[in-house]
Amino acid sequence: MNSKAFRGRRCVALLSVTAGLAALGACGPGPGAGPDTDSVSGSGDSKPKLSVSGAYMPEPVTGDMAGGFLTVRNAGGTADKLTSVESSAFGEAQLHKTSNQQMQQVKSLPVPADGTLRLSRGGNHIMFLEPERKPVKGEKVQVTLHFKKSGDIKVSMPVEATNFVPKK
Repeated sequence: MNSKAFRGRRCVALLSVTAGLAALGACGPGPGAGPDTDSVSGSGDSKPKLSVSGAYMPEPVTGDMAGGFLTVRNAGGTADKLTSVESSAFGEAQLHKTSNQQMQQVKSLPVPADGTLRLSRGGNHIMFLEPERKPVKGEKVQVTLHFKKSGDIKVSMPVEATNFVPKK
């Protein structure tokens, strides 16, 4: 068989499969006819169920900023978003995403349905700015996490040694 004819038949077959898949997709329910598939898992549970663990703040080297780290577990069937953080011990708290070794402030961080949001060194984290005073190892900083769907969760964040590494 000549190579051009074979390529032509393969192209026609690929187009037929693609058209068939597109037609099947068009047969599905219209917008608003079912659950939001971006945020609902197969569990059938319609609300996020959040819990926070492993919160800590390394004692800052300088007195002008500090990092905050924790894990948010969502046992529910709907995704949520961490939209902001606040603490009376700091004038400002920002959510940061690290991508290609570059930190950038973001408006929110996703908490997937039946999933986990990890805030850790070198990754996504909370950046606390304008401290009332420099936090010291052994203290606890009170923090409020604001979620889009789940509301507020208050967390007591212990201040650990600057080089603290949590156990896995």
